[in-house]
Amino acid sequence: MVPEETRTPARPPAIRRSTGSTAPATPLPRAWTTRLMVAGIVLAALNLRPAITSLGALLEEVRDDLGMSGGAAGLLTSVPPLCFAVFGVTAPRLARRFGPAAVVCAGMVAITTGLAVRPYIGGTAGFLAMSALALMGIAVSNVLMPVIVKRWFPDRVGSMTGLYSMALALGTSAAAAATVPMTDALGGDWRSGLVVWAGLAAAAVLPWVLLVRARVTGPGTGDRAPATATAAGTGDRAPAAAAATPSAAATRAGVPAPAAAAAAVTRHAPEGLRITRSRTAWALAVFFGLQATAAYITMGWMAQIFRDAGVAAGTAGLLLAVTMVMGVPLAFVIPRLATRLPRQGPIVVVLGLCGLAGYAGLYLAPAAGAWAWALLLGVSNCAFPLALTMVGMRARTGAGVAELSAFAQSTGYLISIPGPLLVGVLYQHSGGWGLPLALMAGLMVPQIVVGVLAGRDRTVEDEVAG
Repeated sequence: MVPEETRTPARPPAIRRSTGSTAPATPLPRAWTTRLMVAGIVLAALNLRPAITSLGALLEEVRDDLGMSGGAAGLLTSVPPLCFAVFGVTAPRLARRFGPAAVVCAGMVAITTGLAVRPYIGGTAGFLAMSALALMGIAVSNVLMPVIVKRWFPDRVGSMTGLYSMALALGTSAAAAATVPMTDALGGDWRSGLVVWAGLAAAAVLPWVLLVRARVTGPGTGDRAPATATAAGTGDRAPAAAAATPSAAATRAGVPAPAAAAAAVTRHAPEGLRITRSRTAWALAVFFGLQATAAYITMGWMAQIFRDAGVAAGTAGLLLAVTMVMGVPLAFVIPRLATRLPRQGPIVVVLGLCGLAGYAGLYLAPAAGAWAWALLLGVSNCAFPLALTMVGMRARTGAGVAELSAFAQSTGYLISIPGPLLVGVLYQHSGGWGLPLALMAGLMVPQIVVGVLAGRDRTVEDEVAG
């Protein structure tokens, strides 16, 4: 395989007028177009988690001021996966209608508006509604980021996915670590600490507005995406059908890439493929859902667990940041290790044992060993890049990967919705963290089991055909 760094680079994105539009495109030099796209991807990724982790750091103040019950706070921490499941599935259709850049631009505007308004709208219902608006923008952007990376950087998928993943983890951890200190510096009002993140989202709107005005649609006519483009940063060669067909054919025909990808699925999918008949697909969907449950419980409640144990608010936010930032280096290491193993079960077991140890530590000595538990749970939460890697390994064809990814993620996010809410209810009714931590540890056991099943060396196409 030719290393990414030595491949002949694809031509920079061409500036083309959208079909049927009479508005003139704003000309941009090709070099500036590429720089704008990189800046847009990085800034968008930075904004895909602060709406969640900044709130986790100040959840106690928000609850007290708005008079939220434990159940309402649990509902608030369940809103992210709910929005991802409900609104994420609309992203491909919106991208076919308006173009991916326009949808991501609208997503950044929604994030900005939601974060700017929610601290001041008053009342639990309004706070939830504005949080949902911001999360709606996150949901569609979350789904379309890999599409945009694939379209604009077909020969740099691994590098750009790594950059995107790093920016996402950086935004996640920065919001967790900096929210409380910024709140203190701004006078101690939680509203000021939360609204600051609307400024970062507003900064992300600018490059996408310029890209939409320039009507940048991807690599120019005739540019073929290399068949050796790496898949999702794993370092493995992507299937030719997945790497070349959607972007190249779409560009030559003038069809938006998401629409071409859907056509490719229909064209190349094995006849009669029903993903729901695959045991591996179900195992992977449940594994995705359980790891997402653990991640959203961690983002929503871990800082509060430490604070209830006597840890200062600023330190609790920093501990949450440590947990989140573990995803930066491990997001590069785990996928590469997983692709070198025929079965990913051993990795699943190691990550699960780290989670069990972290939850046990939070129960036995939450303050004394706080840094160790934060690190262990950070390692455990890296089941997310492992799940994405297994999606690419459990299907033989590009069409199979597309169907498996859609099924596993949509089903998984639906599975993850009740977890944070149930933790809030148990916390309120038990008056402590014993039962919630027991639930978290208990969910780790089936996560290990289904992860081992999903990690077996087989494909969904063979299972369905059999």
